[in-house]
Amino acid sequence: MARDSCLTRVTAGAAMGGAVGGAVGAVYGTYEAIRYKVPGLLKIRHIGQTTLGSAAIFGLFLGAGSLIHCGKSY
Repeated sequence: MARDSCLTRVTAGAAMGGAVGGAVGAVYGTYEAIRYKVPGLLKIRHIGQTTLGSAAIFGLFLGAGSLIHCGKSY
């Protein structure tokens, strides 16, 4: 039961990090594409790359943080 609980916490942390990172990445990617005047359909590609990269990194860190926190007992 304890392993399922820890695995569930890590998965939820990674999913939450991915969602927040994706939202922030989409906003920042859109801002960056407009600011630097990325041409045509490359805007969509740039926004997508920024969104996925940000979601992956933030999800990784929140998942790792949840894993570290999972071992502590108060």
